[in-house]
Amino acid sequence: MTPNNKQLAAYYAQKAGVLEQVYELPERQEELEQLQEELDEVLSGHRVLELACGTGYWTQFYAYSTEAVLATDINPEMLELARAKELPADKVRWEVADAYTIDAEPGFTACFAGFLWSHIPRQDQEKFLQHVRKQVGKDGLLVLMDNTYVDDVSLPIARTDADGNTYQVRQLENGERCELLKNYPTDSALRKKLATAAREIRIQRLDYYWMLTCRLK
Repeated sequence: MTPNNKQLAAYYAQKAGVLEQVYELPERQEELEQLQEELDEVLSGHRVLELACGTGYWTQFYAYSTEAVLATDINPEMLELARAKELPADKVRWEVADAYTIDAEPGFTACFAGFLWSHIPRQDQEKFLQHVRKQVGKDGLLVLMDNTYVDDVSLPIARTDADGNTYQVRQLENGERCELLKNYPTDSALRKKLATAAREIRIQRLDYYWMLTCRLK
């Protein structure tokens, strides 16, 4: 695990219990309902490998229409909350695994990664796409979902590094402050980054979130 991954994992382990509070904000409900329905539709019938599933918030909205789901996260604290959602055991398995090194069994036809892409360093994104390709194979479906930067709502960007990665300063429940990598790519940047690895790239940009679907080459 890289230093960035270790810091990210430690941050989310401490935030596990309050992570879903952002989904309770009234102004986001319309977009959330739209994305929940669309995610369910696009993953219907697939055998899905979910990376960085967190508390299973998104898993619960698409799991019932899939053939099977392996939902993974690096944090046991997250998966404890995810299991409490009591999704059907004949469809959903939960597993502690690093999204960057997981070696899943063959047979998955789709990969879903929600709110992970923004934390992947720009210089490592091609390697990540190659890794996903190994998990779901040629023509496998990749679904990415993440945050749109919103003025006066999103935390301000604290700095930008030499590779173009942006960082935010976040506060833990104990008051400790930490700096986390958090990128907000434009649609054109996403298309350019995925162009050599994927086809049929479709991006839906909403006020608070974006969702991308594509087929891996």
